[in-house]
Amino acid sequence: MKKDPIVEEIRKIRQAHAAKFKYNLKAICVDLKEKEKDCVHPVVSFHPKRHIKTTGS
Repeated sequence: MKKDPIVEEIRKIRQAHAAKFKYNLKAICVDLKEKEKDCVHPVVSFHPKRHIKTTGS
C-alpha cells in the first residue's frame, strides 16, 4: 500500500500529542475537549445509533 504523506503527517502529530500526555487517554481526551471549546468551527455531535436486535426467524 502506498504511503499517503498527509496521513503520515497526521499520524506524526497525533503521536506527538499522545506522547505529550505520556499516552494517558483520559488526559488526552481532557485536552482535546478544552481545544474543542476554543474552536471557532461548529462542532457536531450525533446521537448514538440504536441497535435493533434481530430474531432468529
